[in-house]
Amino acid sequence: MKEIISSVGKLNHIAIAVPSIQIASDMWKKALGANISAPQILTDHGVKVIFVEAPNTKVELLEPLNENSPISRFLEKNPNGGMHHICYEVKNLKSASKKLEAVGARILGDGLPKIGAHGNPVIFLNPKDFSGTLIELEEIE
Repeated sequence: MKEIISSVGKLNHIAIAVPSIQIASDMWKKALGANISAPQILTDHGVKVIFVEAPNTKVELLEPLNENSPISRFLEKNPNGGMHHICYEVKNLKSASKKLEAVGARILGDGLPKIGAHGNPVIFLNPKDFSGTLIELEEIE
């Protein structure tokens, strides 16, 4: 029997790129009664983020910090914003990366984890390998 190196865990969050976190989070709060986290600046990722808390997952709202942010490029194509990525939890990014490489899936950037908004290591997978969807994997202990 072949060993499974790593498996995808539960959905952690869905990320939505927005031109203004303030406007977007106000609507989520006023219209849906959502619980909104404090904003965070993630310089390494070029974004400001907030989380909309739900009982079974989170929605991450992403605003670019500047024109060099990947979110700025996304908003050029989608000026009103839109779904940017889906994040799944994994127990071990090193094992997950080995499995991805073994099946030909590509990790974006230099392939090394960066620290994400929850303070955990994350990697992003090439959307061309996943039906046009950008996937983030977050290591959760």
